[in-house]
Amino acid sequence: MGKLQLIATAPMGLEAVVARELNELGYETTIENGRVLFNGDYIDICRCNLWLRTSDRVLVKMGQFPAKTFDELFEGVKAINWEDWIPENGEFPVEGRSHKSQLTSVPACQGIVKKAIVEKLKLSYHTEWFPENGPRYVVEVILLNDIALITLDTTGPALHKRGYRRQATEAPLKETMAAALIQLSRWNGHRPLYDPCCGSGTILIEAAMIAWNIAPGLRRSFPSEHWPEIPRRLWEEAREEAFDAVRDDYPLQLTGTDIDPAAIEIAEAAAKSAGLSGEITFKHMAAAKARPEGEYGCIITNPPYGERISNDKEVEKLTRQFGEMMLYLPTWSFFAISPYKEFEQYYGRKSDKRRKLYNGRIECQYYQYLGPLPPRN
Repeated sequence: MGKLQLIATAPMGLEAVVARELNELGYETTIENGRVLFNGDYIDICRCNLWLRTSDRVLVKMGQFPAKTFDELFEGVKAINWEDWIPENGEFPVEGRSHKSQLTSVPACQGIVKKAIVEKLKLSYHTEWFPENGPRYVVEVILLNDIALITLDTTGPALHKRGYRRQATEAPLKETMAAALIQLSRWNGHRPLYDPCCGSGTILIEAAMIAWNIAPGLRRSFPSEHWPEIPRRLWEEAREEAFDAVRDDYPLQLTGTDIDPAAIEIAEAAAKSAGLSGEITFKHMAAAKARPEGEYGCIITNPPYGERISNDKEVEKLTRQFGEMMLYLPTWSFFAISPYKEFEQYYGRKSDKRRKLYNGRIECQYYQYLGPLPPRN
């Protein structure tokens, strides 16, 4: 088999961040809305599932073709070499989406795709019945502007499910978004980092993993680990490479506080589960009382809104407190994601940079107030 066409899906607004991650891993990329395309081999399925911090899933692009009718969809899917992937006992559920296409019934499209795969596998395995009690291969059909994209999901549960968070506070920040906020900031592992609204501790845990080069997928499994066409030794090599890449040879300066004592308990449990017990300092404290220590640090935070705060007056009060706190931290930088258009007004000045991001389905701005960079040694 030649090079595979792979897709790293990306939350809206983070395509360039996902592409940068892939570039740093050594891949050439093409950016499209909601996804980043690149070529690779079986080993690259393993590596990208283990290493990507801001992507949602790694997919195999099986085919793409015009599909204005059910016949076109059926024939296009049937033409794909499914026998190269799905074994005779493979389980292959079909998921689907349709937007701006003549084929609007997603259940009908899923049924057509399933039927086409079955017909193709009948020709390959010379049988009329498939038990579907073996490895799982989730097929997805995406119809956009009458073009069908057919993919196989190598990831299973989305990549934000790292495996360390057993509990969560209300409206938690996804691990992938937390990693993106860090990568879009000026922070690195040699600078102090403080989150005054740490909640489940996700930003700080992700920061520790970035600083120490811990692959985010090391503590979880993937359905493609059980695919017979991907040799087990490739997964073992990828995991061994990831373990060898960890560099935990310097202390971290990570602190999180939250006004909710239950949130601190959840954050400490998550840090312990991530193997970072004792590396992050968590304290029960209101943001107004915080005075982070050190020079040239960064504050990165997801302040409460929506489900996590009762009214706009509280948002205004908290944001003003952030602005006042930064008056005492002249060498620090401040980064916050918020849906409130009045954020800069409450904070006390316009941000140096801002970027539109979506926290779940909520449109937000990532407000960036840039302090001086540390002097070079």
